[in-house]
Amino acid sequence: MYKTKKKVLVTGCAGFIGFHLCQRLLNSNQYNVYGLDNLNSYYDVKLKKDRLRILNKNKKFNFFKIDITKKTKLKNNFDKCKYDVVIHLAAQAGVRHSIEYPETYVENNIIGFFNILEASKNINLKHLIFASTSSVYGSSNSFPLKETENTDAPLSFYAATKKTNEVLAYSYANIFKLPCTGLRFFTVYGTYGRPDMALFKFTKLILAGKKIDLFNKGEHHRDFTHVDDIVDGIFKLIKRPSRKEIPFDLYNIGSDKPEYLKNFVKLIENNLLKKAKVRYKSLQLGDVVKTHASIAKLKKATGYKPSISVKVGIKKFTDWYLSYYK
Repeated sequence: MYKTKKKVLVTGCAGFIGFHLCQRLLNSNQYNVYGLDNLNSYYDVKLKKDRLRILNKNKKFNFFKIDITKKTKLKNNFDKCKYDVVIHLAAQAGVRHSIEYPETYVENNIIGFFNILEASKNINLKHLIFASTSSVYGSSNSFPLKETENTDAPLSFYAATKKTNEVLAYSYANIFKLPCTGLRFFTVYGTYGRPDMALFKFTKLILAGKKIDLFNKGEHHRDFTHVDDIVDGIFKLIKRPSRKEIPFDLYNIGSDKPEYLKNFVKLIENNLLKKAKVRYKSLQLGDVVKTHASIAKLKKATGYKPSISVKVGIKKFTDWYLSYYK
């Protein structure tokens, strides 16, 4: 489809998934890669800067420090660079954080996303790919979860903002024929991960000899998906915008192999050679008990096949953690 090197922008490039995606794009040598991030302090800025430092070592990488909530600055950047593909990963993440700070989610996930749509509609963009979440499925028990499932009852405000993104993107695909693809990520983990996520927190606390909180007594069932598999799914979709009359599509990206959280903890313990001190807690407000992705649609469209097991993925992470924090 693309005969010459196209310009690809990754928003949230200093974030967890954005960092890994930029590396994949640069290593493929198929695209001119641009990154955008505001380097906010939601979690350790040093980790974000270290990711960015790695990306900046590649002379083919172009970075802009821009906040997506700044509409004029964002639009000026899009008008100047005229991207061919935008992969929008910048967002305020975290289910539990959204209960305490909902305004942040409105500002970043709804207004920020609206700004991305507005900046994209007039530059002849070939494809806008954006991050959604498995959280939009709420408490559905129809496993594995398919993209056709009703998502009108999200259990958290974070999920509600991501559902809003899907609806807004559909309207822009309809009105402006902007090719949009939403990706519902299922519990992403891996090296250079976010400190607010379970794998990172558990590893840190176990090593420090402190108690970890296991909500729902560790009976949560999660479709843990390694970041390399997530990136592989995104990469495969870049050249596949929807060809429908309304050019909009949605895909799950998961592992299709749910794992109990308590078993996830055991694998961490095995790699650290240290037993976790556990504080069992009841189900947290806004949490879903189980996630399990149907990846049949993505597999049919791209040949996607997740290849990294939880056992291998956790080993990669703990090795990285011990090395990074020495």
